[in-house]
Amino acid sequence: FLFVGRKRNLEGLEFGKSDFVLLDEVTMEQFMENLKLRFEKGRIYTFIGEVVVSVNPYREMDIYGKETIDAYRGRELYENPPHLYAVSDAAYKAMKRRAKDTCIVISGESGAGKTEASKYIMQYIAAITNPTQRAEVESVKNVLLKSNCVLEAFGNAKTNRNDNSSRFGKYMDINFNFNGDPTGGHINNYLLEKSRVVHQQDGERNFHSFYQLLRGGSNEMLESFHLQSDPAVYTYTREGATTNNDRTSHKAVMSALNVIGFSEEEINSIYQILATILLLGNMQFECDGESVQIVGLEAVNHISELTATDPESVSKSLLYRTVATGGGEVIEKGHSEQDACFGRDAFAKALYERLFGWIVSRINTVIEVKDYNPMLHGKNTVIGVLDIYGFEIFDNNSFEQFCINYCNEKLQQLFIELILRQEQGEYQREGITWQHIDYFNNQIIVDLVEQPHKGIISILDEACLTVGNVTDTVCLDSMDTKLAQHPHYTSRKQQTDRKYGGEGDVTFMEGFLDKNKDMLFQDFKRLMYNSANPVLKEMWPDGHLSITEVTKRPLTAATLFKNSIVALVDKLACKEPYYVRCIKPNEMKSPVLFDDARCQHQVAYLGLMENVMVRRAGFAYRQPYSRFLQRYKMTCEYTWPQHLMASDREAVETIVTQHGFQDDVAYGHTKLFVRTPRSLFTLEQERAALIPILVLFLQKVWRGALARMRCRRMRAIYAIMGCYKRYKVKAHFWEVERRFANVRTMADYGKSVDWPTPPAALSQFHNITVMLHHRWWARQIVKNIPPSDMPEVRSKVAALTALSGERKDWGVSRPWERDYLANVRDCPQTSSSFTRVSKELRNKDEYSQVLFSGFCRKVNRFNKSTDRGLLVTDKYVYKLEPKKQNFLVLKRLPLDGFTGLSVTSGVDQMVVLHTSSQDDVLLCLQRGALCPNQDRVGELVGAMVDHFTRSVFTTGHCFPHQAKLANCIPWLS
Repeated sequence: FLFVGRKRNLEGLEFGKSDFVLLDEVTMEQFMENLKLRFEKGRIYTFIGEVVVSVNPYREMDIYGKETIDAYRGRELYENPPHLYAVSDAAYKAMKRRAKDTCIVISGESGAGKTEASKYIMQYIAAITNPTQRAEVESVKNVLLKSNCVLEAFGNAKTNRNDNSSRFGKYMDINFNFNGDPTGGHINNYLLEKSRVVHQQDGERNFHSFYQLLRGGSNEMLESFHLQSDPAVYTYTREGATTNNDRTSHKAVMSALNVIGFSEEEINSIYQILATILLLGNMQFECDGESVQIVGLEAVNHISELTATDPESVSKSLLYRTVATGGGEVIEKGHSEQDACFGRDAFAKALYERLFGWIVSRINTVIEVKDYNPMLHGKNTVIGVLDIYGFEIFDNNSFEQFCINYCNEKLQQLFIELILRQEQGEYQREGITWQHIDYFNNQIIVDLVEQPHKGIISILDEACLTVGNVTDTVCLDSMDTKLAQHPHYTSRKQQTDRKYGGEGDVTFMEGFLDKNKDMLFQDFKRLMYNSANPVLKEMWPDGHLSITEVTKRPLTAATLFKNSIVALVDKLACKEPYYVRCIKPNEMKSPVLFDDARCQHQVAYLGLMENVMVRRAGFAYRQPYSRFLQRYKMTCEYTWPQHLMASDREAVETIVTQHGFQDDVAYGHTKLFVRTPRSLFTLEQERAALIPILVLFLQKVWRGALARMRCRRMRAIYAIMGCYKRYKVKAHFWEVERRFANVRTMADYGKSVDWPTPPAALSQFHNITVMLHHRWWARQIVKNIPPSDMPEVRSKVAALTALSGERKDWGVSRPWERDYLANVRDCPQTSSSFTRVSKELRNKDEYSQVLFSGFCRKVNRFNKSTDRGLLVTDKYVYKLEPKKQNFLVLKRLPLDGFTGLSVTSGVDQMVVLHTSSQDDVLLCLQRGALCPNQDRVGELVGAMVDHFTRSVFTTGHCFPHQAKLANCIPWLS
């Protein structure tokens, strides 16, 4: 436990001592004097170590804003004045730092300010968490905060001592992830005071929800529920006056229900049930001598409509009770007028109790942590907040006050167990010098109530199980017999009451047995279970049993409450507790009046004086040596990273000595005890300063390790990649070798063989290899061509290069004669004459080769055409006159004077020879006599391109444009 001892007084002396541990003398007079002074000066909070004593100011105080929250966030207890935020932050830090479940127990009598304290604690925890504003965490926080608004409306009421008294007990667990952000929660409710639904003491009100519905509901809503807006109209609400807050509170509750996640149908069902209860309260019965009847059936119809049940079934449930005889026969017993009223009220109470339980359960389904995996999300830690009814002592105390006061005795016993008895016991076990402090142990009071077979609850249960007419008087006689010798039990038979007391006497009146039985006829359960409203049906699962089915007798109300309180105490005992002890300064709800006697009584039964004595004599902090060493060993050079001493205790002594805390500690057998929190805070500060340095060192080491791991991995990757690449290259070579092993013997020399897809590294090599194979294949083909056919092959290759894709038919499939004018078959009449003229020109101009000859039609600039002969040699181009078969040379142009050649993309035989003098020659080649469909344009182009291409390699002469191709000259189209 982390207990606070002496701390710096941050407030002036005029405000008194901020911690009761700092009193000069621990006496009741000085305690009360300091408490009263601080109340009068507006200082409502005072420490007793880590326990906060809170006095209800009965006024608004400006000490809960954002600036105050920021001042307490992450600070140690003694750094700021006492406040609820200080203990809230201490619980949060303990949970986050040490991954320990903690709880904040808020106790005190009714009207002392417990509910408000719990709300401020919740608001503080919500404000300091989720700094990154993650949407899912904000949603959880909103639901947790809004749930307070809803539970207050349905579980709180105005009493004579408190305008907003909790009439139920509430324990909320808030779950946190490893980052300290809330991830969900769970709410447990205890002993709703359902008797308030049908009866309230003078000056008190029913639950807030009824008045909020009547005053805040719209006219349409009230009309649909068959209600009026005046609470005085209804029996169950006429005792209490409405307030101005009812209307605004109704809007806030409706908004909260929507935020939590209630559907419109569910919200409507909630208020339908409230309306049903109000209408039930106004239902009257009359007896006509033989049977009981309902006065006016309109209310029955309205209730039937609101509960989605049959009107006849509603009437029968209110007027009759169905029972099964021992032989299995089912009979209906009519109620007396008194029994009918009792059944109506029991039904109304049960409706409200089931409604409240369902609302709590519905909230839990929203906020409970789902699918939490500690391996993924880290440890799930919890802060519990307990806001439960305080001691109540009225003039007429009923069964509810008995249970409430038993609960407070149980919690006080837990406080004594943890703070006083365990504290002193631990000092004795550890061998720490200690002056024993006497205190009142109220375990004897707890045993008086809950002891098996002898306690008050056991006697009540036994009376409830007894067959026959057992009254409160008979039960009292049984208690007198069994408890007569108990020092804290007295009875006055003449007034038929019981007394049960702790620090003072509390008198309990009649009615215990009926409330402990808590009987509700099975007819009502079946009626609600058969409702067409799914919400109502869900609230009454036990209504599915038929009347003939035998069920186990249910536990009594007192036993159920005792079991739930025992479970609550067990849950609190396993957490690290923080306490807020609330004190009510007066009965008048005055912000200035301090009733000394009233406050002194509360101080006494809360055990605050004993608490101060234990704190003054004790130590603020204790921890096993191993855990202390684990947390603070980095603050000492002799213990970091590992010490070499004989034991952990010696290592801890070394740390304490180095920091100069020898006079502020004590060494137990297994633990170190630190007297003041300042020493611990100094260690925490030094540790916090060293953590970033250690983190940087660990980051450096880890980053180096990661870098080396990455380097080794990359090396391995590259080694694998290199081996794989070499394998792929070799595999490609092997595949190529396999496919092309026999290409020399193939008919097509491997042209039909598919090349394997190469790896990326061999793409360029693959292209070169394919090109080499193509050249080799072409070489193999060319080797088999006779030398006499080679000029034609070269010309066709040249024509293919120039015309491929531009001209569809250019004569590639026929043999090329070249010299058509000298061909007897093509020109039988003129071939001899042309041969003679060709020899003369060869002798005269000394050309060595005829590239092309043939008939054509020349077109001049005036669009006149004439027949001409065309002779193209390796030196000149001749235009010949073919008339009279003498082939007269009309024009001779040097071949190197031509700059280009243009043809069309169609099937015509148009050719344009471009000259450097721009005196272009336009002509149309004529087709041969033997084959009139011959295309000779491709032959002319191939011959000239081949000639000029070979000239580049021999003489350096180049046809300037080799073969300038165009689509179709517009004026020739």
